[in-house]
Amino acid sequence: MSEFLNAELLARAQFAFTIAFHIVFPAFTIGLASYLAVLEGLWLRTGNDAYLATYRYWLKIFAVAFGMGVVSGLVMSYQFGTNWAVFSDKAGPVIGPLMGYEVLSAFFLEAGFLGIMLFGMQKVGRRLHYFATLMVAFGTLFSAFWILSVNSWMQTPAGYVINEVGQFVPADWWQVVFNPSFPYRLVHMVLAAYLTTAFVVGGVGAWHLLRHRENRPARIMFSMGLWMATIVAPVQIVAGDMHGLNTLEHQPRKVAAMEGHYETGRGVPLILFGLPNDETEEVDYALEVPNVASFILTHDWQGEVKGLKEWPREDRPPVAIVFWAFRVMVGVGFLMATLGLWALYARMRGRLYDSPLLKRVAVVLAPSGFIAVLAGWVVTEVGRQPYTVYGMLRTSDSLSPIAAPAVATSLAIFAIVYFVVFGLGTLYMLKLMAHRPEVTERGPEEGKPMRAAGTTPVAAFEEPEHPEGDSHDD
Repeated sequence: MSEFLNAELLARAQFAFTIAFHIVFPAFTIGLASYLAVLEGLWLRTGNDAYLATYRYWLKIFAVAFGMGVVSGLVMSYQFGTNWAVFSDKAGPVIGPLMGYEVLSAFFLEAGFLGIMLFGMQKVGRRLHYFATLMVAFGTLFSAFWILSVNSWMQTPAGYVINEVGQFVPADWWQVVFNPSFPYRLVHMVLAAYLTTAFVVGGVGAWHLLRHRENRPARIMFSMGLWMATIVAPVQIVAGDMHGLNTLEHQPRKVAAMEGHYETGRGVPLILFGLPNDETEEVDYALEVPNVASFILTHDWQGEVKGLKEWPREDRPPVAIVFWAFRVMVGVGFLMATLGLWALYARMRGRLYDSPLLKRVAVVLAPSGFIAVLAGWVVTEVGRQPYTVYGMLRTSDSLSPIAAPAVATSLAIFAIVYFVVFGLGTLYMLKLMAHRPEVTERGPEEGKPMRAAGTTPVAAFEEPEHPEGDSHDD
């Protein structure tokens, strides 16, 4: 293996390492910002101080997660210049402006209103503070819009021409931004972010309820988190199916790797588990369900599905990694949906807060969203290989002329710094989550609610046999 190839593998590992740390923070803050907007809106609407206590509880955690997301993301932009200069030169006319729009619009919007959101509740009016919270929530979603547009263009490039020096140059910005996979990828990622936040919130609420059953903010967290699981997890399964069909249309070799299919055929079986073997081009010890893969991918029991043998070996993605990452993502998704349905059954029986087992499972599944997001990212990015711009620019042709020892040194430094800095930051967030949420009295400077407290109970979030005024928190 040549030094250049070693440098390529190390550069890919470095980018994978940094983005794996980074992606978990936006996946959490996108959903958490929207959750904070809902909580503040409910407090203003109902006057229930438990909503305000829950808002303040998660606001501190949001601030820490937002800061770590910003810092962890800065490093990646430098890698485009240091490790991937050829890619930056060739694709820069397209992806550069899109990333610039993200900073100038979404990030500045978030940063501009974040200070008011964090420190302004006692300094500005209620409506202005709520507006700031809404703008931060909108900014996180707008940031996801631009970043996913960039990534989707690299997956399904459109709206460009190649100039005389081999650069991708925009010909139609509408097609560049709204490329064929972008709508599906955006919906799938935003739903994944909401589910990630819902399971963290629900898990933290469950953890506190196991210790203090009548804690009102914890009951709100638990109930709202499981409502999101009940509603959004099945929607995400449908959105994932639509995204898969789009991927089959535009990136069939990625789907072949996801499914572990080497042979093209009709009535293709669904391989539940097995060991992909690139040498024999078969899946060893495969556990199969006849015809189901054809039905899922083509909605026809006898539909034709292309296998990896349709492409030369050098044009295929690493099959085993994509195959297993896809199964982790799907498996976790079905676990999330199952918990949501279990919670719905308990809620319909009026026993949502009565089952210790339900709460313990919610605690165990609290990090499940992060696992699914990381697995999904592996499927998306490793499945795109061996290209940076799918079908147009190979990864091996995108690398800077750098030596392997230099990349290895920077990767080792990144690993040490990231584990120390973001490890400590994560521990601090866990410490904040372990702190028991308390309902405190509002000061007069925070103003009166839009309705008198207690006049509009929200039954969806609290069981009727435990009224809002119940004082058994201790």
